[in-house]
Amino acid sequence: MTKARKSQEFTPNDYVVYPAHGVGKIVSIEEQEIAGLRLELFVVSFEKDKMTLRVPTAKAVEIGMRSLSSPDIVSKAMETLKGKARVKRAMWSRRAQEYEQKINSGDLISIAEVVRDLHRADDQREQSYSERQLYEAALERLTRELAAVKGVDEAGAQKQVDDVLTARAA
Repeated sequence: MTKARKSQEFTPNDYVVYPAHGVGKIVSIEEQEIAGLRLELFVVSFEKDKMTLRVPTAKAVEIGMRSLSSPDIVSKAMETLKGKARVKRAMWSRRAQEYEQKINSGDLISIAEVVRDLHRADDQREQSYSERQLYEAALERLTRELAAVKGVDEAGAQKQVDDVLTARAA
């Protein structure tokens, strides 16, 4: 069952965003036989997590794998960070669930909203463990994509995000 190769959205060496894991790099496209079927797979490497993921090429877009955000989406995300934190008056478990969904959506602006809402200035109250975990996960996804789009290292991207967040607090 070999399908004619259709023009694919992704090629080896492209950086892509996988919703549940963040930014990865397509290392290669390979064929494997799985359960008697020949499948064409993207081999996506997540260097920082020391993880390799194989995604069927036919399902990549359907599961939410996408190219890096465009520069205008990145600037919208940075604008989102400048906004005032919007914390709903729901129970923490419900809010935590919503934050988790936003982080795993892979949508850069939703991730920026989580960072904005969970960011604490030095003079604000301490974060709970789960709050800090969600904040750090969102921050990491945001800075990794920012670094990949702008072609800077993660520390440079982290500094840009920190600068925006501290300017907002001032």
